[in-house]
Formats: sequence, structure tokens, C-alpha cells
Amino acid sequence: MSPAPDERDRIRAAMDRILQGTSQHSNGALTIVALAQEAGVPRNALTQRHLDLKNDFYAQVRARGQTPHSEIRLRQQIVKLKELRAKDATELAQLRTDVEHLVRAVNQLTTHNRQLLHALSQPDSPVRALPTQPHPGRSH
Repeated sequence: MSPAPDERDRIRAAMDRILQGTSQHSNGALTIVALAQEAGVPRNALTQRHLDLKNDFYAQVRARGQTPHSEIRLRQQIVKLKELRAKDATELAQLRTDVEHLVRAVNQLTTHNRQLLHALSQPDSPVRALPTQPHPGRSH
């Protein structure tokens, strides 16, 4: 599907309206979505066919000392992701510490269990096995 012959002209006119704050067909945001809506073209017209116009639009936005909305959103997302990453790193460090403690406890219990089993196997051992009692709710 080929673009309409006046597509570039409509995009340029839409750029002017948005940058002047006089948008007629969009919310006037400094985004490609708003620009496409204002120009009455599909968004991919700017992201695939007319990259030069998209880049020119963002260059004009920056030249006016403004930051495009898409960049603002991305920067906010980066901040959130960095916060989540820091939180995850803290949680991971705590989990690693917990694992070390649990491994030590398992090792100590295993050693103690071996000692008890060895003592239990000796004929003159003071260690006695307790009779097991059925647990309520369990069938044997």
C-alpha cells in the first residue's frame, strides 16, 4: 500500500500545529502517536516510511527546550526499573544469607542425627528410641 501523495505535507502541517500548540485532531502531546493522529496518518507512516519527519519533529521539540512525552515516560520507567532492581538485589542478598544459615543448620542437624544413630546402635547406650505414636488424622 503506497502512501497518499500529500502524506508528507499533512505530517509537516501537523508538526507545525502541535509545536505551535494549536492542534485540531489530537491531544497535542509531543509524541509520534499524537503527530500521526493530528496528520490523519497511521503511526507506522512515521516509524517506517517517514523516519526523517519523525526525527525532525523530535529535533524541533528538543530545540525548543522541551522533552518529548515518550522520552519523559521512558525516563520515568528507567527510574522505576532501577528501584525494582535495587530492591531485587537487596532481597537476593538476604536470600543468599538465609540459604547459608539453613545449610549450616542442616549440616549441624545431620551431624547430630548421625551421633544419635551411632549411640543408639551401641548395646550399652544410654540413648533410647521413643515409641512412635500415630498422629491424629493420619492413617498407618
